[in-house]
Amino acid sequence: MTRVLSLLCSTIIGLNVLSAQTDSLEVSLRGVIIKENRLSLPFSESSRTINVITRAEIEAAPVVSVAELLRYVQGIDIRQRGAHGVQADVSIRGGTFDQTLILVNGIKLSDPQTGHHNMNLPVDIENIERIEVIKGPAARIFGQNAFTGAINIITKTPTEQFVKLKLQAGQHNLGGVNVSASLPSENINQYFSFSKDFSEGYRYNTDYMIDNYFYQADIKLGKEQLNILAGYTEREFGANGFYASPDFRDQYEEIQTSIAAAEYKLTYDNVVVTPRVYWRRNQDEYIFIRSNPSVFRNLHIGNTVGAEVNTAWSNELGMTGFGLDVNRVSLQSNNLGDRNRNVVSFFAEHRFQLLNRQLDITPGILFNYFSDFDANFLPGVDVGLQVTNNLKLHGNIGYTYRVPTFTDLYYEDRANIGNENLQPEAALTYELGLRYQKRDFLIQASGFSRQGTDLIDWTKAIDTLPWQPQNFSEINMQGAEVMLQWQPSYSTWLRNLNIGYTYIDAEIADSDVAFSRYALDNLNHQFVASLDYQITKRLSHSIRYRYLDRVTLDDYSIVDSRLTWRGQRYQVFVDAANLFDVTYTETNLVEMPGRWVRFGASVKLTK
Repeated sequence: MTRVLSLLCSTIIGLNVLSAQTDSLEVSLRGVIIKENRLSLPFSESSRTINVITRAEIEAAPVVSVAELLRYVQGIDIRQRGAHGVQADVSIRGGTFDQTLILVNGIKLSDPQTGHHNMNLPVDIENIERIEVIKGPAARIFGQNAFTGAINIITKTPTEQFVKLKLQAGQHNLGGVNVSASLPSENINQYFSFSKDFSEGYRYNTDYMIDNYFYQADIKLGKEQLNILAGYTEREFGANGFYASPDFRDQYEEIQTSIAAAEYKLTYDNVVVTPRVYWRRNQDEYIFIRSNPSVFRNLHIGNTVGAEVNTAWSNELGMTGFGLDVNRVSLQSNNLGDRNRNVVSFFAEHRFQLLNRQLDITPGILFNYFSDFDANFLPGVDVGLQVTNNLKLHGNIGYTYRVPTFTDLYYEDRANIGNENLQPEAALTYELGLRYQKRDFLIQASGFSRQGTDLIDWTKAIDTLPWQPQNFSEINMQGAEVMLQWQPSYSTWLRNLNIGYTYIDAEIADSDVAFSRYALDNLNHQFVASLDYQITKRLSHSIRYRYLDRVTLDDYSIVDSRLTWRGQRYQVFVDAANLFDVTYTETNLVEMPGRWVRFGASVKLTK
């Protein structure tokens, strides 16, 4: 870690002598509207802990997948099996992979089979405008599965006409191609994208191939607007040691995930009504021995079909939001059987503004009904105090809830047995935080405590027994995080400096559990840093650093780097992931890739 910090310091000192003129990376977060399904507010007015990854930051990052991008956000723990987000779990503030809700434009991507599929995104990194990360009890506004937080991926519909081609190649026979096109007209903006990424793998049976297809359209219908989104991803990959024991080197998996949604935005004076229909399908085929599928094979096909309507009403008392979501979840599986559940959710909240708009209070309540579990009410409240023009304090408290997946309930093989008697998880979470924002400078800090009951984890008393999920009576998580971001618009070289730290402490009441698979595998300390700067007007350099100290694994430090040349139409980059060739694991003792060099180029043709 000392070597890396010295490198960063020397780089900054050396660059102070540069005087090249350049465009700034500055993106004013004050004007960014956080995309919620009901009460959408500017970032500066929000009374929640939110991290925004902008398009400029995405382009500068030395990554090829969303999973890799998210691991530079403090409080987010990405645990990959294999490279480049082929199979990745995401958790927030010490939660499990089932406790983070992933959304695309507010559309929930929860998987009824298992949270391991939440990051099967039918969206290429080229399609993303920004990513919003909402942490803590405030994420309850998105409903079930936003137990510890939510990650909302906002896609782009460009208004300029263009065709863009991007190619990349690298070590381990890595290759990739992305073709995208924007076709705007007077009443409709359309955006198409196709990408293929592949590699022979960095060790035996870690090859992969990922295809993504994406379409989005914004259609003006008089004063109203219809938004259409469709996406499909297909993933085929060798899963050396991904599941069960690392000794099982010949596992293989194929996944196909589809999403489609249409929403219509209606505006009546001070009322906005947005009905939406959506569909998500996920097919997962797992083969224990790649060359001999007859030994053991699982095939799961899950579908979620739903409709929702959300309303925002501006009135004399402030802003009122309410929404209704009805969906049916079904699963056909040769292991889990044929399963289904019906889900109804109703949410209502109101934002009061008092003391000349210096104080805002937003109480809300979520009602959930699950056909295979009891109904429940989840109240919460967000409070914000604008101390000065630049400093805001906020507090949040709320209940969150998650029902078991069908894998938790019914899965069975020689090493795992489901538990049909599981009860839903619940938690009461508190948070206190502050945000200081002045021009190009942003500081966010918060302390949090999550008191969980009936939390689900796969455990066993002795090593020779199979894993089985059970409800823990109580698991308490508390911690703190801080983030500093500086994007000086006046600088001739520095584009972005971002530093974040997270501390988490976990306590479990059921201390007699000998082996825990997920719930107590949290980060204890996490430090992340990003530096983007200009070398010349066309040439820029990005460095990403992360230090992770996990409770159950050895700590490690990783440095990634990207060198980029930008022309008016052309762009060329060279990445070095894991620059110092560190040996490390993120989960299940699966060794992650060492140093991996890749390079690419893109050309954008406009009308």
